[in-house]
Amino acid sequence: MTTIHDMTAVDLLAAYKSKKLSPVDVIDATIKRIEAWEPKIKALYAPDFDGARKAAKASEARWQSGTPQGALDGVPITIKENIATKGVPVPLGTAATEMVPAVADAPAAARVREAGTIILAKTTMPDYGMLSSGRSSFHPLTRNPWNLAWNPGGSSAGAGAAGAAGYGPLHLGTDIGGSVRLPASWNGIFTLKPSLGRVPVDPPFFGRAVGPMTRTVADSALLMAELSKPDPRDHMSLPPADIDWSAGPLEPRGLKIGLHLDAGSGLPVDPEVKSAIEAAARLFADAGATVEPLDGFLSPEMLHLQDLFWRVRSWVDFSALSHAKQASVLPFIADWCRGGADVSGAMVIRGVNNYMAIRAAATRATQPFDYVLSPTSPVPTYNAEWETPTNDVNRPLEHISFTMPYNMSEQPASSINCGYTKEGKPIGLQIAGRRFDDSGVMRLSKWFEGARAPQKKWPEPS
Repeated sequence: MTTIHDMTAVDLLAAYKSKKLSPVDVIDATIKRIEAWEPKIKALYAPDFDGARKAAKASEARWQSGTPQGALDGVPITIKENIATKGVPVPLGTAATEMVPAVADAPAAARVREAGTIILAKTTMPDYGMLSSGRSSFHPLTRNPWNLAWNPGGSSAGAGAAGAAGYGPLHLGTDIGGSVRLPASWNGIFTLKPSLGRVPVDPPFFGRAVGPMTRTVADSALLMAELSKPDPRDHMSLPPADIDWSAGPLEPRGLKIGLHLDAGSGLPVDPEVKSAIEAAARLFADAGATVEPLDGFLSPEMLHLQDLFWRVRSWVDFSALSHAKQASVLPFIADWCRGGADVSGAMVIRGVNNYMAIRAAATRATQPFDYVLSPTSPVPTYNAEWETPTNDVNRPLEHISFTMPYNMSEQPASSINCGYTKEGKPIGLQIAGRRFDDSGVMRLSKWFEGARAPQKKWPEPS
């Protein structure tokens, strides 16, 4: 029998409807699970268990009277700390931020609150969200529940760790270059980085997306049905679309699928990762898809210019801080920001143009295919104390060559577990689709979820 903290949102809602479980039971069980894990993995910021228990009682009363507030009434959720929730400061992972309570919910937080979810806590992130790591100058070090010596990834570090550890079924993260997909890969959970604008974001920015992070595709579909509702604060958002997020699996038969095993830049693909991705691709081929290789399209120069562009953008913010505040930023990030200090205007424009070049290269390379399979990350998770897989401020983006292009091209991409290394490190398969085909990516992910090998049991606190 599945323990309460391991139940999916789909199963919890069915249990509420049949009155086999109450939201009070679920919140109590989830908090107990968190209390067992949190001293070890440090995934949370600003937990509000008293507020959650109060909300659970109100939800229980609504279910008992047959009047649930919304589609997710009573389901526990965590929200990444850079997604504002009213009354809670937004430190952005860094000790340099003034702790001022947010005046309103950000769009994603507003949607899930309207749907009746119970917000347990915010989740951790590294300084300014610019690391694929659980390292932060503000939060304690976040660790991977599969092994405390391993990194949970980032920047949605706490969300990825919380999902694997069983802190309830629903978690929200953000992604500008891989920040929901990398922690999903390294924690063995599922995520969708939607098409740009599918989920309203405030403030919006090139490539920035909010995505669900869950153990199952169906739970992410439940979240997407709410997150994709309109919000006028996002001036880059897409028009509302009538999408059946609960649609069944997409069978691969007849699909043309690209197999992308060399990004063209960055770290080489680890042999165990490559083997797992190739095995996943064979499942699609055996089910009737035509699987063909896709050559690398992100050049080292493109990766370098993207790094430079982000450094300059971050230097503008970093240089505005007082010297005392600058000294409180994680040293790795401070050094990285300083790399953007003396960049010429002409080079900045090259960086802006590079954004469009990556966008063009990604769409041109992937257009012949219905979907593209690749590693989410070229390497498995790494040392918990490191900031990046290279641990080198001069080579900070070497692990995002498979993920980042889809932020620039605005294409949807998921990460779903497809195996484990000999050490037991989860390996993520990225499934990317054409722009706006979020539903297709979700449905193909759902098919793979049912076709893949049995998964390991979720980690338990020792």
